[in-house]
Amino acid sequence: MALTPKQQAFVNAVREGASKKNAAIAAGYAADSASAAGSRLAKHPDVMAALVAAGVNKIVKARSPNSETSTEPDQAPGEATEAGFDLAQALRHSDPKDFLLAVMNDFGSDAKLRVDAAKALMPFMHQRKGDAGKKQDKQDAAKQAGTGRFGTGAPPLRSVK
Repeated sequence: MALTPKQQAFVNAVREGASKKNAAIAAGYAADSASAAGSRLAKHPDVMAALVAAGVNKIVKARSPNSETSTEPDQAPGEATEAGFDLAQALRHSDPKDFLLAVMNDFGSDAKLRVDAAKALMPFMHQRKGDAGKKQDKQDAAKQAGTGRFGTGAPPLRSVK
């Protein structure tokens, strides 16, 4: 599907380095709602595909802890390098859980990104020990109270004819 003129203007502004809010303002959206419009446009499938095709989401400027004192011979201070997050790879996964698993198991990704993916996956992989609700607690207490000396026993046997 082709991009609308506003979507194309948003893509061009982001390609030039504008933030999502400023790109939405440049595309013609109202300044009051530009932040929401920019976020919405950035999530639109056609706009994301156009940004990936333009190479906006793949390449970022490399940051070093001490950018002033960095004297690496193989890399210039402003040279662009491949980022740890690849939007094109994210679009291949239909399930967020599968994507997080792929990021967590990708040894080529940044270690912090892998740890964040593992943290996000924890609730889906391992249930907390004390995650029973109030109803479950009441049922467990009733079972324990009924199994003592004065609790109800098994029902009597019936004869079948």
